[in-house]
Amino acid sequence: MKTVRYHSYGDSDVLVHEDTDRPVAGPGQVVLRVAGTAFNALDAAIRGGLLREPFPVSLPHVPNYDVAGVVEEVGEGVHGWSAGDAAVAFLPPLTAGGAAEYVAAPAEVLAAAPRRVQLADAAALPSVGLAAWQALFEHAGLKAGQSVLVDGGGGAVGGYAVQLAKQAGITVTASAGPRSHDRVRSYGADRIVDHTAAPVPQALAGQRFDAVLHLAPAGPDLATAGPQELAQLADLVADGGAFVSLTTPGPQDVGRGVRAVRVFTRSDAAQLSELVGRVDAGTLRIDVAERRPLADLAAVHALAAAGRLPGKTVLIPA
Repeated sequence: MKTVRYHSYGDSDVLVHEDTDRPVAGPGQVVLRVAGTAFNALDAAIRGGLLREPFPVSLPHVPNYDVAGVVEEVGEGVHGWSAGDAAVAFLPPLTAGGAAEYVAAPAEVLAAAPRRVQLADAAALPSVGLAAWQALFEHAGLKAGQSVLVDGGGGAVGGYAVQLAKQAGITVTASAGPRSHDRVRSYGADRIVDHTAAPVPQALAGQRFDAVLHLAPAGPDLATAGPQELAQLADLVADGGAFVSLTTPGPQDVGRGVRAVRVFTRSDAAQLSELVGRVDAGTLRIDVAERRPLADLAAVHALAAAGRLPGKTVLIPA
């Protein structure tokens, strides 16, 4: 089968499209025929060797932990899945990923794929949808009637966060660049702040929110806001609220009873099934900016490094 993988850490050119053996389903696993796999900035950071301690992958490594596909083979001890079932998954990042024609996946991380969208596009849901859900409801603990600032509402996680928060009865302010305004408004944001016109803390000075979600997209080197900007963002949190960050540790000792939490998204099949149900009900939208052949993955990494990706990108095996 065709696979994209890297044999050493480095720039995007270490990614090689090559032939490898098709995986076999071990105990507790299924083999998926990959319909689509989504690029995430974390994939690029791991490939660049920037995260060797928290993500010690074995080389050669197949990237892409978000996947959608069809079950081809069921391993020993797997129940509830059969050949032909369509599924989505947030795969363990340390294992072989979805940048291949076939991937072996733990059955416990699978959820039935949404029927309302093309199967390949469903790969744009798992890890980013789960990150938004867990940030809003587990870490920030938000409830109806409260308010949230989604810093990075135009990004993949931010888009889901805006939708989920609005559906939960939460008042949503989101930061986004001009090219994302219409999309973020269509998600239900009550107010949009143009972060290209003025820094978000400056534009919202004097206002307070029950939670601030710092989801501003990081580059492949995970560069993001500096300590001063993070402190200013945390100052927008109301007393007793939460500052939740996806891209970097938040400021410590904010005071006023404010909790600073960094989100480490976990794979959760039950939560993913809930998100899929919302997609099928038409209340949660999956937006894919670009679909490209799997062989283009190195080019996608290079575009991401240059800040030129148009949005969520799905790779499709031939």
